[in-house]
Amino acid sequence: MAGFEDLRIWQISADLIVQTYELIKKFPVAEKYGLASQLSRSVNSVGANIAESTGRFHYKDRTKFLYNARGSLIETEHHFTIANRLGYVSDKKLAEIRQRLKDLGIKLNNFINSSKNDG
Repeated sequence: MAGFEDLRIWQISADLIVQTYELIKKFPVAEKYGLASQLSRSVNSVGANIAESTGRFHYKDRTKFLYNARGSLIETEHHFTIANRLGYVSDKKLAEIRQRLKDLGIKLNNFINSSKNDG
């Protein structure tokens, strides 16, 4: 199995993390320990779980961490939706992020299916 940095899904998640941090910088200071913190943790969890899955040798273990990544992906979408409703993220930016999340979700699901087939 390739190292996590070689995985396209991890690379996409890393790009999403960087984009998220750039957006969080523009959030109100009052959100530092609120929504900004939740958003940074959930988006980091996507990449971290993908990375951790590569260190697992049994397909059931790998798949568990990939499922966790998928859950964190949905959590990230939730936080961005709330950020949009609060006016911290524009409708245009939210649509762009949702598309990136959707694309990553599809690739992640494909990787999960592939991982299951390896077992």
